[in-house]
Amino acid sequence: MASVHESLYFNPMMTNGVVHANVFGIKDWVTPYKIAVLVLLNEMSRTGEGAVSLLERRRLNQLLLPLLQGPDITLSKLYKLIEDSCPQLANSVQIRIKLMAEGELKDMEQFFDDLSDSFSGTEPEVHKTSVVGLFLRHMILAYSKLSFSQVFKLYTALQQYFQNGEKKTVEDADMELTGRDEGERKMEKEELDVSVREEEVSCSGPLSQKQAEFFLSQQASLLKNDETKALTPASLQKELNNLLKFNPDFAEAHYLSYLNNLRVQDVFSSTHSLLHYFDRLILTGAESKSNGEEGYGRSLRYAALNLAALHCRFGHYQQAELALQEAIRIAQESNDHVCLQHCLSWLYVLGQKRSDSYVLLEHSVKKAVHFGLPRAFAGKTANKLMDALKDSDLLHWKHSLSELIDISIAQKTAIWRLYGRSTMALQQAQMLLSMNSLEAVNAGVQQNNTESFAVALCHLAELHAEQGCFAAASEVLKHLKERFPPNSQHAQLWMLCDQKIQFDRAMNDGKYHLADSLVTGITALNGIEGVYRKAVVLQAQNQMSEAHKLLQKLLVYCQKLKNTEMVISVLLSVAELYWRSSSPTIALPMLLQALALSKEYRLQYLASETVLNLAFAQLILGIPEQALSLLHMAIEPILADGAILDKGRAMFLVAKCQVASAASYDQPKKAEALEAAIENLNEAKNYFAKVDCKERIRDVLYFQARLYHSLGKTQERNRCAMLFRQLHQELPAHGVPLINHL
Repeated sequence: MASVHESLYFNPMMTNGVVHANVFGIKDWVTPYKIAVLVLLNEMSRTGEGAVSLLERRRLNQLLLPLLQGPDITLSKLYKLIEDSCPQLANSVQIRIKLMAEGELKDMEQFFDDLSDSFSGTEPEVHKTSVVGLFLRHMILAYSKLSFSQVFKLYTALQQYFQNGEKKTVEDADMELTGRDEGERKMEKEELDVSVREEEVSCSGPLSQKQAEFFLSQQASLLKNDETKALTPASLQKELNNLLKFNPDFAEAHYLSYLNNLRVQDVFSSTHSLLHYFDRLILTGAESKSNGEEGYGRSLRYAALNLAALHCRFGHYQQAELALQEAIRIAQESNDHVCLQHCLSWLYVLGQKRSDSYVLLEHSVKKAVHFGLPRAFAGKTANKLMDALKDSDLLHWKHSLSELIDISIAQKTAIWRLYGRSTMALQQAQMLLSMNSLEAVNAGVQQNNTESFAVALCHLAELHAEQGCFAAASEVLKHLKERFPPNSQHAQLWMLCDQKIQFDRAMNDGKYHLADSLVTGITALNGIEGVYRKAVVLQAQNQMSEAHKLLQKLLVYCQKLKNTEMVISVLLSVAELYWRSSSPTIALPMLLQALALSKEYRLQYLASETVLNLAFAQLILGIPEQALSLLHMAIEPILADGAILDKGRAMFLVAKCQVASAASYDQPKKAEALEAAIENLNEAKNYFAKVDCKERIRDVLYFQARLYHSLGKTQERNRCAMLFRQLHQELPAHGVPLINHL
């Protein structure tokens, strides 16, 4: 088929295989597939209203636009689509095409002569300016321009197209007889969308301008909204190479090639395609036409900005900074505030990746004051930060910018989690997932397969896992895997989320060998997170010196990057190392530093966790009364928004402090305090059971058995002792006793 198209239309433009003119100078041409579509249109006009039901006519009308705009498809596929909409009409179309293909050349000539009658009369069957009318006029005009030899080649191609379709129909019939049930399940009504599949594109010759534009826009939309329905990276690249073979200056094809290469993380090809896109954009003058003389410079600065974003995505931060400086320089010369705002956003991203980029960022923030651009604030309270986001949200909603609305809600979800307000984070995530998109999409295309939705779903999975709802978290992750396959560009988000949840479950269950095996996968996706979790595993395995060395290196690195959240987490882990090594006094400065940072940046949940650790340090130092008063300050946010494991730790610590404080009480008051401690231990045990944390349940049972023994409750003591022994035989013994007296 491709050779027929090339001989008909491309030879006048080529010498020795080199294109010398824009192939899209020809708007449209006749192909066997388009003759089949013309037969369908002709049969629809000849069929009376009574012969076709209203529902069938509606289905046919929905089918027409994709057939007119899309690439050529096989005849068997076309028959199947028509049959799903109107079986009676499919039979008529099949008979007409068979008569034409098995007849003579004059039958095709007569068919095109009869098409002109559709526009005749006072009430024509087709309006000239309608979509169908324009298509008919283009086909009639293109056919009338063909020479006799070209008409003969077209008829030969039609015969071959019909024969291939007949063979495919016979093969499908044989397969249907062997597996009818399976075939019925596969054919669903969503195929009315006629999304481009590999077999459809491969059967087509060179695309016309309209077909190429439709193909590119459809694939770009699918890559953005529902990557699973787009062509595979290899198939899409093959079709793009075919497009560029006949029109190397087709800028949009180079840009789609850039997006396609990003899917497979091909840095060389994506950079190559991006540079070619902007080169062609300047050469074709498309920017100059729409933006006057400013178009050339605009392309250059946005080319540099996109190149910086590309390098940043692949971790080439030095090259990204150089490209960004170039974009800033050109944007300042052109006084382009919008481009400068984009540059400022990427400077902030680079500032998080490289410590020496903060000098450039601070300089740009000062410039932003002069240009009236919004600035980033650090350590502000939630209400001030949300007010700043609200102002931008008003503009997003006013102009129906659905993608920016999604990004804003995803940001709020992350911010509320950072502040430690899990309920608010859950609300924002649910809001994003339940939103109806403001963008209209074709039927069958699942909207919002974007990074924002992936982030929201990952937060949702982690929030459910924190509350011990592992089945719900597993369902969310299952949905993520279906919506974002492993080869998609946002798959790394759920991969990291899944690995972290599995790691936490393995640690809770005391399976440190399994947790250690998961560290490699986490490190591949997020180096800092992987190193931190490796230190956590070493600490749990009582390899204190190795864990301390790793945490010290990580602390220096995170302080250099100004990763405040991780710095606080590392400080808490280092403090735990010290008191497990019987050096609680050395842990206090670490905890105070962590508390100061969490207060400075308004990280309420981390502040509460730090206070919890301070109370524990005071308990070890023998001042349980002060530890209990500290706990009353920190326990409310933990019980309100904390993870189930942290709630259990808090209640366990309260019970320990109560028991330690009761040592100096008289006997009646002491018994009352021990009863209260047992109640708190029961609550802690319930929390630990929700996350299947057997090691902590074992500690609680040991503590309860001791308390029941002190109160003289032999039966309850024996029950707790029996449960403790079962868990103690199942789990290895780690750690040191934290309280040596009751």
